[in-house]
Amino acid sequence: VQLQASGGGLVQPGGSLRLSCAASGFTLEYYAVGWFRQAPGKGREGVSCFSASDGSTYYADSVKGRFTISRDNAKNTVYLQMDSLKPEDTAVYYCAIPYGSSWYSHCDFNAMDSWGKGTLVTVSS
Repeated sequence: VQLQASGGGLVQPGGSLRLSCAASGFTLEYYAVGWFRQAPGKGREGVSCFSASDGSTYYADSVKGRFTISRDNAKNTVYLQMDSLKPEDTAVYYCAIPYGSSWYSHCDFNAMDSWGKGTLVTVSS
């Protein structure tokens, strides 16, 4: 099971980035996929999730209306489109799936046990 997050970088406030979470070695579409972030000196925060059971999506209040999660099953990839970025969005972003869970298609941040390497997003002028 391999997940690789990419697409981070430096962006000005108000700008946009699209993060990608590419999977290899398994079919990602059967799994819920969560995006997390960890800002310097802070704990890890679950920001978005795409359920594989019913196609529903979840967003933390801090990103609702600005971030959009989507998936391209043909590319075995999940995306996080981030618009109207703020300095407080600065963090390392990770994607994860509940690979070892019986409820692997459902969004449960606490069940996410397979993680990709993170990608750094810096929002600064």
